Amino acid sequence: MQPQSIPFIHQKNSNMRHRFNAKLSTFLLFIMLAPFCGIGQTKNVISTHRVFPKMDKVMEFEKALAAHAQKYHSGDVHWRVFAIQSGPDIGGYHITEGPKSWDSEDARGDISPEHQTDWNKNVAIYLTDRQSGGYSVYQDSLSTVALGDFSDKINITHVYPKVGQGDEVVKIIKKLKKNWVAAGVTVAVYTASSSGPGQYTLVTRYKQGLKERAAGFRKPFKETYESVNGEGSYAQYLKDVADYVQESWSELLFLRKDLSSK
Repeated sequence: MQPQSIPFIHQKNSNMRHRFNAKLSTFLLFIMLAPFCGIGQTKNVISTHRVFPKMDKVMEFEKALAAHAQKYHSGDVHWRVFAIQSGPDIGGYHITEGPKSWDSEDARGDISPEHQTDWNKNVAIYLTDRQSGGYSVYQDSLSTVALGDFSDKINITHVYPKVGQGDEVVKIIKKLKKNWVAAGVTVAVYTASSSGPGQYTLVTRYKQGLKERAAGFRKPFKETYESVNGEGSYAQYLKDVADYVQESWSELLFLRKDLSSK
């Protein structure tokens, strides 16, 4: 009777080998595809929306905005709402959504019919016609702070390269990064994507508050810049900015946690 057990043993081993080979093939396929999945799901995109409430409806607007953000905006569509404190858009509200991937933005749509209805009926009724918006992509190689390492007070510097001079502006920012690292300045750099003129957005995140702006808190910019980029580099920096930058301007923004997603 012993020989009768041999085919069974062979069949069992054969089945085990088939199952192992199938699992191995699936694993190898996953390993090959994983890099492509990672690329598609990189969460480095921020969308922004600037709105301006009617002067006599600010309280009503803030109440409606907070309710909307906390009910409908979580996960990839998380909102951080800032009050614009200076510059041409003072009095406005800067809403950032994300960070998210282009894939998740592709699937976002209106989030839900209820979401869009709530915005139109309960929030938009308090707004003026003035608004702006766009997409920005975080640039890790140009930044000195991680994308998600936020702060409550920020300075945004909007830098617009002259046509065809984007690569030269990147070179300027790379030299600035060396200065930021040496001085301990936390800056997140973004590039605009399909959102008007070409733009690099330099967001200084004041981890220690606005005292970082005070004279004497850090060494003078020129001194630190030349210590890391070489003697005479500051004069070249000024020349490069004049040659390659069309325009730049800055503004202060303060986070409104009470109006943001929870």
